[in-house]
Amino acid sequence: MRISYSSLEAYKNCPLKYKFKHIDRVPEPKSKEAQFGTLIHSVLNYIYTPTLLVPTVEQAINYFAKGWKSEVYDDEFEERSAFTQGVQMIQQHYEQNDIVSANIVDLESRFAIEIGNDETGKHVVSGIIDRIDKTKDGYEIIDYKTARKMPSQEKVDNDIQLSIYLRAFLERYPKEKENLENITVSLYYVKHGVKLSAKRTKEDLDKLEARFLDVIKAIESAEFEPILSPLCDWCGYKKLCPLWKHQYKEERKIDSTEAEQIIDQYLELKKKMSAEKQELTKLQGEILRYMEEEGVERVFGEGGIIAKSLRTTYKYDEERLRDILEPVDKWEAVLKIDGVALRNILATLPSALKEEVAKTKEIDKKSVSLSVKKGSLDTEDDFEVTE
Repeated sequence: MRISYSSLEAYKNCPLKYKFKHIDRVPEPKSKEAQFGTLIHSVLNYIYTPTLLVPTVEQAINYFAKGWKSEVYDDEFEERSAFTQGVQMIQQHYEQNDIVSANIVDLESRFAIEIGNDETGKHVVSGIIDRIDKTKDGYEIIDYKTARKMPSQEKVDNDIQLSIYLRAFLERYPKEKENLENITVSLYYVKHGVKLSAKRTKEDLDKLEARFLDVIKAIESAEFEPILSPLCDWCGYKKLCPLWKHQYKEERKIDSTEAEQIIDQYLELKKKMSAEKQELTKLQGEILRYMEEEGVERVFGEGGIIAKSLRTTYKYDEERLRDILEPVDKWEAVLKIDGVALRNILATLPSALKEEVAKTKEIDKKSVSLSVKKGSLDTEDDFEVTE
């Protein structure tokens, strides 16, 4: 199988989208966010391509303007906002970077490396590295990002994309495997003007292959379930996805007005129930405070009687309980600490051990319960107070 990092990431985010795009080859319209990101990448490649004279900021902005596509935006305000943001990103990049001094080794470097063996199967991983720089002691591998949010440093430390780029770099320059501590991998967040960098060890690169092979195995097993996530808002396959298909009326087999009314009524009722539940919780708290101040357990109203009762649940100190039950070969029978399992075990224990077990019991939480009684009507609502 031939797989790229982007298709691997697509499968991890949503296996069904991967199937639509890479197996069924269903065309997906390129989103305005993707088109914006591609254009910014192209501008940065233009800026850093070695020439006698480095392009000025004005020339870079002009290059950006020539590649701009107005038709992908919904309205003039949205387009103007996006265009202004792109210009600001370019200006900021010139202010924060010494472009003339950049020691570029390669730009948009394509690669294809082999992973796996005869037992797992051999596969090809391909991709494009945005930029490779020569540094004082080694090299830096840089990938541009135009996302609005920056990740944590932990994400960069474990980023699989940077790891595969480094693996590809080492295939190209095998002698640099001995200089791994002087090779930096970086994600450059152009919108923020911030570069997040990390290092990789030989062990990190060894684990990389296993992660790719796991995904390839899942793909070959035809596991293509959809995953619901915020990324759905930018997916071009929503009309085909079973999780979203009903949203598009023109695609429905049956257009039932009655069904739509039932759906709307259900959603409205759930909304009312949620509001009523919040109000009920507030009233329960007021009633409990009133009972506490009056020193009573029951209060009376025209509609019935409200009574208060206290419930206490317990948990067990697992380490202490294990020390008691293991020597008598009863620990494995418990499996997990719950009341039913322990009651069954306690019935078979000598009195002395029962007392020891009882000492491991701790209060987990206390909850106050309000019950409403009116004639034959007897309902109960729980109002929990955790201690």
